[in-house]
Amino acid sequence: MRLGIMSFAHVHADGFLQILRNLAGVEFLGFSDPDKTQGKFFADLYGVKWFDTHQALLAEKPDAVVICSENARHLEDVKLAAAAGAHILCEKPIATTLKDALAIKEAVDKAGVKFMTAFPMRFDPSIVSLKAMLGRGDLGEIYAINGINHSEIPRRHRAWFADKTLAGGGAVMDHTVHLLDLYRWLLSCEVKDLYAEVANPFTPDAQVDTAGLVTLTFENDVFTSIDCSWSRPEAVYPRWGHLKMELIGEHGAIAVDAFNQYLNYYSKKDSRQANWLGWGSDANLAMVQEFINSIREDREPAVTWKDGFEALKVALACYEASEQKQVVRF
Repeated sequence: MRLGIMSFAHVHADGFLQILRNLAGVEFLGFSDPDKTQGKFFADLYGVKWFDTHQALLAEKPDAVVICSENARHLEDVKLAAAAGAHILCEKPIATTLKDALAIKEAVDKAGVKFMTAFPMRFDPSIVSLKAMLGRGDLGEIYAINGINHSEIPRRHRAWFADKTLAGGGAVMDHTVHLLDLYRWLLSCEVKDLYAEVANPFTPDAQVDTAGLVTLTFENDVFTSIDCSWSRPEAVYPRWGHLKMELIGEHGAIAVDAFNQYLNYYSKKDSRQANWLGWGSDANLAMVQEFINSIREDREPAVTWKDGFEALKVALACYEASEQKQVVRF
């Protein structure tokens, strides 16, 4: 199967590149990026082919593409890929507006191509085990879930994350969607209402939010919360971020730390600087494999457009609730 990456704007593009060029049964065609400075830099860094337009990559007739452009540019890139007949794995959030998200569905439905939202945490073994526990009823009725998703502000790696026009928002847009998707998947239920407080307490010179506290009630009356932030110090925090959850149930409670498989590493050049080197499973690899399998088996991928749409809807509602200082009901 022949795959390529459209844009290297997203921080996850680096990881997708490593996966695609090492995955058995996959021919990695390279990546396209109209930003010539960015394109040349990453082509030289990784020694892979770079196309200076998306059309040039699509002219190679890839079976599928991974879209890693800025959030606001997802729609235009999806339209190009879908028109070329390429199946699509799209970074989250799938768009910055619900209008664009609906236009994405129209484009992929018209072209008859598959669309998968990039929610890799569903494929983390600890989350998969938790889903199985809930399916068996090990915790009984679920009463509440508390989740946190923190990292540093990504602007040091890709400046556009701090540009509201391109990103659609800050930490709330970037991090709420991951936990919300897991809650929906674990509970098999949709959000009924939510309230949020959104602010920028951590990086005053950024023009986007860097923190959000969200409370959500699902249609089955399970109460949940999301603490999402870009609160970790730039350049000195040992790892990119983390995702944790605590579930309270009828028969007990459980805590999940999805990124807890790591080693402490200290550099000889700077003994004060530590790094956490992950040694555990690769959720992104499992997600990409599922995407490829869905194409080969001609079925819907495990994570769909609807999952991306519902997550975006909640992220946008967080900004609305914070601005209006009132609960948003769906």
